[in-house]
Amino acid sequence: MALYFRILRYLKPYWTSLLGSLICIFFFTLFSSASLVSIIPFLGTIFGSQQGVEMRAEAPAPGPGAELDEAAPADDGAAGTVRSLRGQLSHYKNVAMAWLTGGSRREALRRLCIFIILLIFLKGFFDYFQSYLMAAVEQGVIRDIRNDLYRQINRLSLGYFTRTRTGQIISRITNDVTLVNSGVSASFVTLIKNPLLIIAYLAIAIYLSWSLTLIALVVAPFSMGIIGWIGLKLKKESTISQERMANLTSLLQETVAGQRVVKAFAMEEFEVRKFGAEAHRYYETLLRITRTRNLASPLTEFLGTMIAVGILWFGGQQVLAGRMLSPEEFMGFLVIVLSLMQPVKELSSVHNRIQEAMAAAERIFEVLDLEPAVQSRPGAIKLTEFREAIELRGVSFSYGREAEVLRDLSLTIPKGNILAIVGPSGAGKSTLVDLIPRFYDPTEGAIFLDGVDLREIEIGHLRRLMGIVTQETILFNDTVRNNIAYGLSSKPLEEIVEAARIANAHDFISQLPEGYDTNIGERGIALSGGQRQRLAIARAVLKNPPILILDEATSALDTESELLVQQAIERLMRNRTSFVIAHRLSTILRADRIIVLEKGRMVQQGVHDELVAQPGLYQKLYTMQFRAAEVQP
Repeated sequence: MALYFRILRYLKPYWTSLLGSLICIFFFTLFSSASLVSIIPFLGTIFGSQQGVEMRAEAPAPGPGAELDEAAPADDGAAGTVRSLRGQLSHYKNVAMAWLTGGSRREALRRLCIFIILLIFLKGFFDYFQSYLMAAVEQGVIRDIRNDLYRQINRLSLGYFTRTRTGQIISRITNDVTLVNSGVSASFVTLIKNPLLIIAYLAIAIYLSWSLTLIALVVAPFSMGIIGWIGLKLKKESTISQERMANLTSLLQETVAGQRVVKAFAMEEFEVRKFGAEAHRYYETLLRITRTRNLASPLTEFLGTMIAVGILWFGGQQVLAGRMLSPEEFMGFLVIVLSLMQPVKELSSVHNRIQEAMAAAERIFEVLDLEPAVQSRPGAIKLTEFREAIELRGVSFSYGREAEVLRDLSLTIPKGNILAIVGPSGAGKSTLVDLIPRFYDPTEGAIFLDGVDLREIEIGHLRRLMGIVTQETILFNDTVRNNIAYGLSSKPLEEIVEAARIANAHDFISQLPEGYDTNIGERGIALSGGQRQRLAIARAVLKNPPILILDEATSALDTESELLVQQAIERLMRNRTSFVIAHRLSTILRADRIIVLEKGRMVQQGVHDELVAQPGLYQKLYTMQFRAAEVQP
C-alpha cells in the first residue's frame, strides 16, 4: 500500500481535473441509472399495465406530510427513518411517473422516448468529459514520473551505468511507466466509476425486491476469491515479463550499436537467432499473463449468468403466481441485474491491472530511491577557479568487491603541468583520470584541489573546471554548432568558429552541406573518426577549462587524422593543467612528469629522458611501442 500511495502523491498537481472527473462520474452514474429505470414505465405504457406505470414497491408508502394510518404502530428510531425516507422516495417517484405517463398512451410513449434520448445524451456527455479530464490526469502523472525517472538517471553516478544494461534503463522509463499508467487509470476510473454504478444499480434493485437482490449477491464472494488469486499470479508474471522486455531492449540496443562488428564477423544469423530466442521467452511470458488475466472475466460472467438464471426461475414463478413484482418491474429488475455484470467484470480486471502496475512501480521506485554514490555534501564549496595544484594522497580504488584497481597512489600536479600516464592495458590509467572529475570517489585516501578535498567541493563547480576528451567521442544527434557549444548555448558563433579553428575542425565543417548548422546524426555517424574527435576537442576549447583530461584521444585514428588531432591537442594543452593518457611520443616528450602504472601501482615516475634510460617497464613500453613513432621535437 505504501507503494500505491506513493504513486497517488503524483496526483496533487492535477486535483482540479481529478475533481471534475469525479463530478462527471457522479452524473454519469445518475443518468445511467435513470436510463435503466426508464425501461419499467416504458414497458408499462406499451403493455398498458397500471402496475408497471406506477412502478410500485413491495409495500406502498405515504407521501411527504401524509398522516400514518391510525392502526399502524408508531415508528421510532432507525426503522422509522428508513420507512420515512422510503415513503418520500416513493412519493417523488409517483409524481415523476404521473408526469411521464399521464394522458393518452401515445402521448406518454412520446414523452418517454424523448426522456430516454435525453438521458442517454447526458450519460454520454458526462462519460466523454470524465474520460477527457481523466486522460489529462493520467498523462500528467505519467509525464511527471518519466521526468523524475529521467532526472534521477542523470543524477546517478557513473558506477550505476557500468553495472546496468542500457536496455534495462530504457525499459524502466518506457514500458514500466506505461504499465503504471494502466494502474492509475484503473484506480481513478474503474475503482470509482464502477463501484458507484454497482451501488446505484443495487439500490434500485433492492428498492424493487430485496429478496431477489439477496439471491443476486451470492456471486460476490466467489468473484472476489477468483480476483485475488489471479491478481497474485499476475504480479509475479508481470515482473518476469518486464525483465524479459528489458533484455530484449538491451539486445536490440547492443546489436544496433555493434553492427560494424556483427557484419565484420558475419554474425547476422547468430544475432537473429539470439534475438528470436529472447523474443520467444518474452512471448511465452505474455501468453501466461494473458491466459491468467483473461480468466477473471469469463469466470465472473459465468457466475453472474448462473445467478441471473436463478433469478429468472425463482422470480418468474413469483410473477406468474401474481406475487412480488409486476411483469414490467420484474423485467426491469432483470435488466438492472444483468447491467451489474459489466461493472463487476471490469472490477474483476482492475485488481489484476493494479497488480501489474505495482510490479512496474517497484522497478521504477527502485531506481528513484537509489542514492548517487557520488554527490555533493551539504554546504559544499562552490569553487570557481584553480590556483595551485592537484594532489593525490594515498589513493586506492576498487569497483565493488573486485580487487583494487589503484593502490596507494600519492603525487602532486602543480598548476600548468602536464602529467602523462602510461602503462599496460588494465593498469588503472583510465580509472585514475576518472577520479579527478569525481566520476568515482577513492575507496581509500583522498584527492585535493588547492588543498580542498574534492568531496567538499560542489560537483557541478568542480566539473566546470575540467575539459575531457576521450577515445570514445560522444556526440549528439544535433547540429555541429550545438555539439561544439554543448552546455554553452549562449556562446556566439564567432567563438564557436574560433574554437573549431584551434581544433583543426573549421575546414571540414565549412565543407558540410549546411556548415555549422549541419546535423551530424546519432553519435556523429555522418563524420569520420578524426572529424568527431576534432569536434570533441573544439568543445573542450570553447569551454576553456583550466584542467584538461585526455584519455587515449588519438589511439583509434589513422595517421593523417592523428596528426591533425594531435596538433589540436597541443594547442588545447597550452597553459592548462593536463592529465594525458596517450600513445603518441610527442605528447609524452613534452610532459612535465610521466608516471608508469602496473597493476594499479605507480612503479616509476620522472621525465622521458630519465625513464627511458632506466631499466624497467617504461623502457620496455618505449622499446615496444614508441621507437617506431619517435619524432624529433
